Amino acid sequence: MSTAQDLKDKQSCGGDPPRDLCSVLVTSVLNLEPLDEDLYRARHYWFPTTQRLFGGQIVGQALVAAAKSVSEDVHVHSLHCYFVRAGDPKIPVLYQVERTRTGTSFSVRSVKAIQHGKPIFICQASFQQAQPSPLQHQFSMPIVSPPEELLDYETLIDQYLRDPDLQEKYRVGLNRTAAQDVPIEIKLVNPPTVSQVQSMEPKQMFWVRARGYIGEGDIKMHCCVAAYISDYAFLGTALLPHYFQQKVHFMVSLDHSMWFHAPFRADHWMLYECESPWAGGSRGLVHGRLWRRDGVLAVSCAQEGVIRLKPRI
Repeated sequence: MSTAQDLKDKQSCGGDPPRDLCSVLVTSVLNLEPLDEDLYRARHYWFPTTQRLFGGQIVGQALVAAAKSVSEDVHVHSLHCYFVRAGDPKIPVLYQVERTRTGTSFSVRSVKAIQHGKPIFICQASFQQAQPSPLQHQFSMPIVSPPEELLDYETLIDQYLRDPDLQEKYRVGLNRTAAQDVPIEIKLVNPPTVSQVQSMEPKQMFWVRARGYIGEGDIKMHCCVAAYISDYAFLGTALLPHYFQQKVHFMVSLDHSMWFHAPFRADHWMLYECESPWAGGSRGLVHGRLWRRDGVLAVSCAQEGVIRLKPRI
């Protein structure tokens, strides 16, 4: 985990830093301080312009806490979470782990994130000892351009902002998004042109990886980083057909689930395939799949969130 110098290194790395220089960008924001048995405190936060804690960081930190309570030979295969209160970035979060069950093959851990004496987040994670099985199948990975042929997210936003056909009322949101310093790299697959953005489907795909290096053998940390990554731009998939007709008044995650299928490296490019099959009742549902570059389905995700809109003026 990170040290004080690690955090200084992170703060000195703006823009798109060399990956070897900023190797702790993600792991530092998942770092926990042990206070007692199964009790941890987190101090370092990244949060978007909403001034609320980033849900992916809370999920990742909760999984870090849960993983510390199981043996080295078992790994997470699923987690199910509820966001019950908005997080306050001004104070630390406490993570309390309950060892619900420790079995021969499967172990379950419950984690509660607490601020101001109340839970802001609850999570159950199930861990499994590796077991061979003849029962195997998966969907096929979409055929897309490799990340080396695509623009990074910052360059793409700059390209949109230079387009004279982009209306002024949309430029503010793009500037705000581009200014956010996130510890992951993103390359959007098939980015829409300015003329297409007003008729988008609730689907998107992007290549994503953590900035920096994570040890190959640290399987648990790769899963925790994937939990962090999985929440980034995820619920926004449900907003795509409506974004340029409606203005976001309020958007926040309600729950988040993940299933881990195969080993992967979160610091290597993975394809995140996201789609929203339904939205209504001021809620949106999204499904996601994280693919390794070799076509192996590594992680499946699902989330529902509150989305309240108002017409653009």
